[in-house]
Amino acid sequence: MRADAFLAAAEALPEGSLRDLVPAGGIVVVAPHPDDESLGCGGLIAEACLRRIPVRLVVVSDGVGSHPNSRTHPPERLRGLREAETLAAAGCLGLGPEHVAFLRLPDRFVPRSGPEAEAAAQTIAEAARACAAGALFVTWEHDPHCDHAASAALARRARDLLGNVSLHAYPVWGWTLPPETEIDGEPRGVRLVVSRHLRAKAAAIAAHRSQTTDLIADDPAGFRLEPAMLARFARDHEIFLNVA
Repeated sequence: MRADAFLAAAEALPEGSLRDLVPAGGIVVVAPHPDDESLGCGGLIAEACLRRIPVRLVVVSDGVGSHPNSRTHPPERLRGLREAETLAAAGCLGLGPEHVAFLRLPDRFVPRSGPEAEAAAQTIAEAARACAAGALFVTWEHDPHCDHAASAALARRARDLLGNVSLHAYPVWGWTLPPETEIDGEPRGVRLVVSRHLRAKAAAIAAHRSQTTDLIADDPAGFRLEPAMLARFARDHEIFLNVA
């Protein structure tokens, strides 16, 4: 199935509630980079917090690849900034800092296999056990970013370790796939209405100032979320795909 047809079908998935996605237990959101959680799952996290459903957030990479040439924000300082932004974003959604974990794997080089990957999957599984999770949420394996695909593999491994949780994918960069890209199968999942959380989600995304503003101004090659991408995640629903 072509990506354009797949994504159009994903946009037409039936609406469902959080408990349609996760009938019982808490949730674990796995974010490849600091900000992916707010973009793809901000409404989900806010809804879970509102309903007092336990949530854990696991951020996989250290995020220092966003501004590799900055002299004012060398890697250690940038990592600290991005983690602080993530905690602020989580707070906007109702999630406390004690429920956020940073794995600090290397941005752009998150491993899919090997000892580091196994340890990361174990940490995700531990987060799931800590909140009696019924489901894991991670970026779509077809997202055209190596860290997103690697994070999907880590979450799949954690699901295998747990054995009793469902796995759901949220596209981030998948929305930018070339239309002719071939995707196996058809989308199955839920369109979660998050309209009552749009203000909180917008505040969470804005908390990632290093990614949405010129806060770091000394790296011409530095990353910044474009208006079209931000508009994509300002919609009144979030899409979650079932992962077999």
